[in-house]
Amino acid sequence: MKKINKKLLTIALLSTSLSACTLVPGGHVDDVELADNEESFDISPQINAKFITPKVLAQLKQAEPKASLNSKLETQISEYSYIIGKGDVLSITVWDHPELTIPAGEFRSAGESGNVVHSDGTLFYPYIGKVKVAGLKVTEVRDLITKRLSRYIENPQIDVAVAAFRSQRTFVTGEIKQPAVLPITNVPMTILDALNATGGISPLADWRSVTLTRATQQSASEEKLDLYALYQKGDMSQNRLLQHNDIIHVPRNDGLKVFVMGDVAKAETQRIDRAGLTLAEALNNTGGMSETTGDASGIFVLRASTEKGKLVDVYQLDASNGAMLLLSTQFELKPLDIVYVTSAPVARWNRVIMQLLPTFTSIRNLSDVNQDYR
Repeated sequence: MKKINKKLLTIALLSTSLSACTLVPGGHVDDVELADNEESFDISPQINAKFITPKVLAQLKQAEPKASLNSKLETQISEYSYIIGKGDVLSITVWDHPELTIPAGEFRSAGESGNVVHSDGTLFYPYIGKVKVAGLKVTEVRDLITKRLSRYIENPQIDVAVAAFRSQRTFVTGEIKQPAVLPITNVPMTILDALNATGGISPLADWRSVTLTRATQQSASEEKLDLYALYQKGDMSQNRLLQHNDIIHVPRNDGLKVFVMGDVAKAETQRIDRAGLTLAEALNNTGGMSETTGDASGIFVLRASTEKGKLVDVYQLDASNGAMLLLSTQFELKPLDIVYVTSAPVARWNRVIMQLLPTFTSIRNLSDVNQDYR
């Protein structure tokens, strides 16, 4: 076989020379000398090459998000108290003193008939006048009014509640079924609560790149959260307690794509949906590897490396043993991965022959013409 290949290679090279010199007028390419370039380098030391094996899959599995609790969030929720702000409406009731309680009336809501917190953070109440309530908890306002009213009423029984929450809100934007502005109330609201209240995420959403923008005293901070880990894996560390003026933005999934190239039925770009995408699914979606020309031992996944000093991680699946193909169903692809299927050596040779076939035909025709002429 090696001897035949050498003979065929000699014929191919000879035919190529003939086609360039004889059949293509002016078919000549000068030698090109590559100038020294300081930026040229050997990329091989910056490549992590690994075979896809059960051990490698187990290592990748360990790096995936897992179900976990969020003790910090649980503490924040258990200690949560609503802070009264400007624009809120309070309902203040003094038991056994109806003259101090504004009746709601038949057609008036509690929000319309309550005590509004004005722009200076105060409200007016009979006997005690202006009361500074902005920045206080409901229990603190109740204690404050009770103390002041006790000068005029013996042992006043007072109840204070927020009738309308108007001072604080959070914004939910992007690929949401119903983008909205949600009020912050006396019930603690997390990211999960906010997304459920807006109808959930749309099919075009990028679950893995959700941003939470939070205003601070001097600037604003932005945090990227992975809702795929939260929803699909139960990683509660991705959940947050929302505050005033928080912005939750869910982007489109334009960046959630992988590229399938090489010897497949149809090379294409594929999107990763909310359920993820495995190597087996990516190959199947393109019609699979070519059975006649594809090299089952050369299925590669190229991925940008997160290791210091490395440029790319290359994972190779050798599916020449059919049982190893099962591993492709467990290999999860990540955004911007490149899947490449190489061609078998005989297939590459066949393509060379097909490209050279017109040259052979032309030489044969010229030879026949010469024979006839003689």
